[in-house]
Amino acid sequence: MDIKLNDDQLEISRQARRFFENETPMEYVRAMFEDEKGFTDEIWGKMAELGWTAMCIPEAYDGLGLELLDLAVVLEEMGRAVVPGPFFSTVMLGGGGLAEAGSDAQKKEFLPRLAAGEIRGTLALHEPDAGGDLDYVRMEAKAEGGGFVLEGTKVFVPDAHVSDFLVVPALAKDGLTLFLVESGASGLAVSPLPTMDGTRKLCVVEFGGVEVGRDAVLAAPGQGNAPLDRALRRAQVGLCAECVGGAQKAMEVATEYAQVRIQFDQPIGAFQAIKHRCAQMYVEVESARSILYWAAWAQDHAEEEAAMAASVAKAYCSEMFTRTAASAIQVLGGTGFSWEHDIHFYLKRAKANEAALGDPVYHRERIAGLLAG
Repeated sequence: MDIKLNDDQLEISRQARRFFENETPMEYVRAMFEDEKGFTDEIWGKMAELGWTAMCIPEAYDGLGLELLDLAVVLEEMGRAVVPGPFFSTVMLGGGGLAEAGSDAQKKEFLPRLAAGEIRGTLALHEPDAGGDLDYVRMEAKAEGGGFVLEGTKVFVPDAHVSDFLVVPALAKDGLTLFLVESGASGLAVSPLPTMDGTRKLCVVEFGGVEVGRDAVLAAPGQGNAPLDRALRRAQVGLCAECVGGAQKAMEVATEYAQVRIQFDQPIGAFQAIKHRCAQMYVEVESARSILYWAAWAQDHAEEEAAMAASVAKAYCSEMFTRTAASAIQVLGGTGFSWEHDIHFYLKRAKANEAALGDPVYHRERIAGLLAG
């Protein structure tokens, strides 16, 4: 494979960077960090107008039919600008789950509206006593009448407070089943969680006897594992793109500061400890970018290595982002620990991304299992 971006992808990247520099500067990020909703309809609408919400949706459902690598360059720029809002949860989680598992009728009903930015969605996966592995899902879906009743709790659900639908994995009699639950369903209660990274809102979602019909089942009863695993792999790669973009920006902030901060009559970048730290950041960011592009390419072109690529990328890129953001704060010294400086937003996003969709320990376990066959 050729991991270099083509001309179209480079132009998408440049367009995204210009947009975020002009429309979501750090003043906007700080405001949304404190905002209960976490984004503005104006910015959401502009991103939809640019076609970003439609990028990976098939043309048959009014999407652009592009590949994950095309979307990854936009997510990389989003990470660079620590953009707040429900884009990732809608496009990668809710939309990704629906695209992988939905019937043609379900896709025709929801995907065109999602592509146009008219609706938002998310994935309700994690439970209080379990992690993000599909084998840990314990919430029950009891067959009743002509449909199912969902009873249980989902935690750390991204942007559920502004979502129009949720993709919900639950255990039915036949096994893991995916349900498409609209946000206005009776018995559904959403409560925001206090989080370290206020640019990405997380919620607790209570299912108190939520009744759904058979038409709310994605795929078929008991057939939820494979499509959800594919959607999660793509979302993990998307999260890696955010990590690479955020780490790139943190590295740039650190190296620029090292050139202008004077100590003992010379820039601190002249000292070996700082110089080597900046060099290591560069090596790790470029390594992570190569892994990211491989993983994104593999999801569309190499099914046999897609799972391995996603886990390698998630384990490496998320840890790399945390190390780079922490190193940048060290280079900045006391300045980096102040609320007034923007670098702390990057460390917070890094720690949140490291834990999301399987932490590095989880993915190393997956890699070991895949290697063992």
